[in-house]
Amino acid sequence: MSGYNRSILVIGATGQQGGAATRQLLEDGWQVRALTRDPSSLTAKIIAQAGAQLFQGDMENRNSLDEAMRGVYGVFSVQPPEWNPSDAATEKELRMGKNVADAAKAAQVRHFVYSSVSGADKQARFRYLAKWEIEKYIKKLGLPATILRPSSFMENYANSLIGIQNGTLTEAIKPDIPVKLIAVEDIGVFVKISFRHPDVFLGKTIEIAGDALTPPNIAAAIAKATGRSISYVHLSIETVRKNNETLADLYEWLNGEGYEVDIKLLRNLHPKLMNFEDWVERQGKALFQQE
Repeated sequence: MSGYNRSILVIGATGQQGGAATRQLLEDGWQVRALTRDPSSLTAKIIAQAGAQLFQGDMENRNSLDEAMRGVYGVFSVQPPEWNPSDAATEKELRMGKNVADAAKAAQVRHFVYSSVSGADKQARFRYLAKWEIEKYIKKLGLPATILRPSSFMENYANSLIGIQNGTLTEAIKPDIPVKLIAVEDIGVFVKISFRHPDVFLGKTIEIAGDALTPPNIAAAIAKATGRSISYVHLSIETVRKNNETLADLYEWLNGEGYEVDIKLLRNLHPKLMNFEDWVERQGKALFQQE
């Protein structure tokens, strides 16, 4: 391949998914342009040292997007999620996602990979979801695209605000409902193989996960790896609804219809796809120790 078609612009390169995509693409021999609002940040400096070319810009600044996309083969696009469907932030996410897609269309990008969210089409039945609107917009534009729909991040369980707290895992998922999970680094791998194999991935929308475990089994896996006593506490939907209507609707959906992921097929595409136990051993254990 020429230098032209070995170049990928990563949007949100200093975030979790963008960072994973950047690492994986660089490892695979791609030239990576990393869009960041602050090139002087520590994260930006780290990815620059790894070989990425930093482009200062913002998803709301079309001129910076046009400049960063000039001559690239592909674009990886991800926007931060918002929970409140009536909040202006949701409109901001939608605006940013459309702005990136418009710039890619104008730049005649040959492969556009967008990171959405699990079951986006089904979630859109009960809430206004920017990611579903962005998916539809990408298709409306006719972009040559792959849409990845990541499940919940395994890393969330090492987040002190939403993960293990005071020796308990408290969540509104029923004890017998498997939670679909993916390691952030594996999202980066799916971005990489999407660009590596456009014949397989172009035009596809793919739900991605590496494991599906019930909450008590998740708590047990963390306890085993860390040597700590961890129990699962089921939180009622009514309690969640008092604080966040959207989150309550989401948990009701996950406890009911939910969405399907063909993990066996995904493992054929990515043989080293981590299950939760793999992730805890390779990455999670160190994160839990930092709490």
